[in-house]
Amino acid sequence: MPAIARDCPRCPRLVALRRECQAEHPDWWNAPVYAFGDPNAWLAFAGLAPGKHGANRTGRPFTGDYAGDLLFATLAEFELSRGRYDARIDDGLALDGAIIVNSVKCLPPQNKPTPAEIANCRPFFETQLAALPNVRVIIALGRIAHDATLRAAGMRLAAYPFAHGAVHALPDGRHLIDSYHCSRYNTNTGRLTPEMFVDVFRTAIALKDQTSGPNSSTSPR
Repeated sequence: MPAIARDCPRCPRLVALRRECQAEHPDWWNAPVYAFGDPNAWLAFAGLAPGKHGANRTGRPFTGDYAGDLLFATLAEFELSRGRYDARIDDGLALDGAIIVNSVKCLPPQNKPTPAEIANCRPFFETQLAALPNVRVIIALGRIAHDATLRAAGMRLAAYPFAHGAVHALPDGRHLIDSYHCSRYNTNTGRLTPEMFVDVFRTAIALKDQTSGPNSSTSPR
C-alpha cells in the first residue's frame, strides 16, 4: 500500500474541509498527517484524527493543540521524548521508544469522522502499524482508535469493549490499553485527569517486557 498522498481523494467530505482550510489558511499544513516518532518504538499511540488548530495546522500529530500539551508532557515524564515540546513542528522534539499513529489521517468536521471515512483510512493505519515490528504495547486514545486497532488485529469488537484503563491481549502477544482521549473536553470535565493518564503509561511500562514478536496481524489486507 503506497503512502497516503497529500491530495488523497478518498473522502469527499474531508476533501471539502481540507480545501476550505487551504483557502482560509494557505500557510497551514492542510493535508493528511503522517505518523510521528521512533520507527523502532516499543510503544505506539493510536490517535483519532488531526485537530484543526493542531496537526492540521502544523503537520505533526498532537502538535499545537491542548491534547498535545498533556500527551507530550506525559511522554517527557516517562523519558519517552528528547528535547522540549513547544507546539511547533520545528521545536526539535523527538520521541524515544514511542510513536503516534492516527487512525484517521485528515481533519474531520467537529473532530468526528464517519464510519465510511474511518474505513477509507484503515489501509493506511494498518500499513503504518505493520511497519512497526518492535511495538509491543499500543495505547488507544479513545473508542475510534480502539476499534481501529482491533480491526487491524483481526479481532471482534464486541468481544473487547472499550473502557478506560482496560487491557486487551492481542493474538500476536502484544497488548492494547484503552485510554480516554487527552482532549481539552475530557480533561476539563474531569473524565480524564493527568493522574489517570499517568496510570495508563504505568500500565504500558509494566506490560513492556511481557510482550514480544512482530505484529503480523496488522499487515494490509
